[in-house]
Amino acid sequence: MIVIGSDHGGYKLKEEVKKYLEEAGIEYKDVGTDSETSVNYPEFAAKVAEEISSKKAETGILICRSGIGMSIVANKFKGVRCAPCYEEQTAKFSRMHNNANVLALGADYVNVNKAICIVRMFLATPFEGGRHEERVNMISEIENRNMK
Repeated sequence: MIVIGSDHGGYKLKEEVKKYLEEAGIEYKDVGTDSETSVNYPEFAAKVAEEISSKKAETGILICRSGIGMSIVANKFKGVRCAPCYEEQTAKFSRMHNNANVLALGADYVNVNKAICIVRMFLATPFEGGRHEERVNMISEIENRNMK
């Protein structure tokens, strides 16, 4: 299951991504926001990250104007590896090499078609493991030392 959230700046794009998920038969949970009325992005990033950190969902999608602020918030949660991606290749490698479990999109930088391509790539790409497993484990060790 995918958990998805946005602030007001990402609301319209989130609604389009949800249409894609529905058409593809992918189950999701929308944690808000529900309009273009101004909200504070950390609140919605935290809602998505909490779902991932607590293992209620395996994958998350965050959308704000740049994708950066939300990714910073999400990465404050244990077990969350959030990657802001602006094109398909970064989405692919965030999954293959870093086992990213949350995708952050910037609504000011990607149009609907590009966002769908990025989401599709992110969801379709498995973690490669191998030499990358050790590095992802190192990230977890650092996280365990610093996030008590």
